[in-house]
This record gives sequence, structure tokens and C-alpha cells, in this order.
Amino acid sequence: MDAVVEKGFQRLEELIEEIKGEQRDLAEKIKKESAGLLKKMTQIVGCVVKEGGQKFLQKAKVDQKGELYDQVFYPDKMILLGKAATPATIRPDNPTKKVDQQYCVLSEAGNLFELMFSNDGFIIDTYAAALSSEDALYFYGYDIIYMLYSAMRDYALAQQDLIEAMNITLGFIQQQNEQE
Repeated sequence: MDAVVEKGFQRLEELIEEIKGEQRDLAEKIKKESAGLLKKMTQIVGCVVKEGGQKFLQKAKVDQKGELYDQVFYPDKMILLGKAATPATIRPDNPTKKVDQQYCVLSEAGNLFELMFSNDGFIIDTYAAALSSEDALYFYGYDIIYMLYSAMRDYALAQQDLIEAMNITLGFIQQQNEQE
């Protein structure tokens, strides 16, 4: 009996190693395919960004009270997908500027950008660097895929709520017309 138990135990060890190997292979495949998935999602979500996105600050001056004036915004609307835990130390366009905040955004054209905000106390300005899907995943992780999914889901739910509200309104108007 001991030989049978030992042989069964060895087979279980082999199965565990096989399963771990399969998991590693599948994880690698998912990593390779995730950039393609992200790219497809960014192309689809562009229409959602156009309607539900916001204009991001490109440049502004700061008065003594901390209020912004002479504000200039990027022409395209964008949605925020992620924030860098540790911003870059300097901006690629101007090494003398420190990066205070750094975000991954998606434009209404379906392009990924990295926005780097700098504030010298008088002027706040940003640098927008284009990001590939691979770089976006590398720097910001898989949370950006979740954020895109959430944006699409929230937009769809909002559209559904709007249709329901319009149906209620139309029903009310029809009821009022029938009473007259």
C-alpha cells in the first residue's frame, strides 16, 4: 500500500507543477493580449469621452489667493484613467520643470496620453505625452482597463436612465393631452 500512496502523491506533485506551468503560460498570453484589448477599448470609448469627458487644463496663471486666471484648456475632452503613484522627476519637454502630478488620460479621439502637471507658484502648465497601450499598462497597470470598462458601463446606465425619464415625461404629457 505504501508504494501506491507514494506513487499517487508523486502524481499529484506532477499535476500541481503542470497546472502551475499552464497558469504561467496563460498569464503570459493574457499580458501579451491585454495591450490589444486596451487599444480596442480606447477606440470604442471615444464617443463616450466626447459626451461625458471634460476639458483638462493646459496652462493657467495663479494669483496671490491661489485662484486661476488666463486659463487655457486642451481642445479635446478627456477622461482620467489613472494617476502615477510617483510622478516623473522632470518633464521631457523641459528638464527644468518638476512634475507635481501625472495622469493617464484618454482623449475623445481614442488616444492615450500622459499629462504631467507642473506648478512653479505662478504658472501651472502641462505636458501631454502620447502613450502606447503597452506603455500605459506598464506605467499605470490594469486599473486603466477597469476604468474604461466602468466608463462604458456608467455611460450606458446613464443613457438607460435618460430613456426611462423621457418615457415618464412623454407619458405625463400624453395623459395631460387626454384630459384636455
